[in-house]
This record gives sequence, structure tokens and C-alpha cells, in this order.
Amino acid sequence: MKAADREKLREMGLPDLQAQEKELAEKLFRLRMQKALGQIDNAVKVRETRRQIARLKTLIRQKELAQPAAAPAGGR
Repeated sequence: MKAADREKLREMGLPDLQAQEKELAEKLFRLRMQKALGQIDNAVKVRETRRQIARLKTLIRQKELAQPAAAPAGGR
């Protein structure tokens, strides 16, 4: 993933990041099925997709922590 792509991800909103994570999870599922069936021609795609998902999850968590908490979890 190039630096420009990472910058685009950082600029995206939380719902967009979550939607993209879901798409990549589906893509990873399809790649794993292809790998199991012996249909995949480039096994590196599985690793790249896993890493992209990890990057997205990291950004999602950073954005969640950056948002001020609306109410404390204890709530008393």
C-alpha cells in the first residue's frame, strides 16, 4: 500500500472505514475459498488483504479513541 493510499484512508470517516473493512473481509473469504479449491493463481493476495484489514482496523480504533466519549461506561 502506498503512502498516498494511506493518507486517503486517514481522511475517510468512520462509517466509510467500517464499510471498507467489511468489503475486504468478504474479499478475504473469497480468496481463502479459492485457495482451498486450488483456483488462486497468486497466494500473495491473501496476505496483502489480511494486512489491509489490519491497517483499517487500526485506523478505526484510532478514530474511535479520538472521539470524545458521550457517556461514561459506568453511568452512575
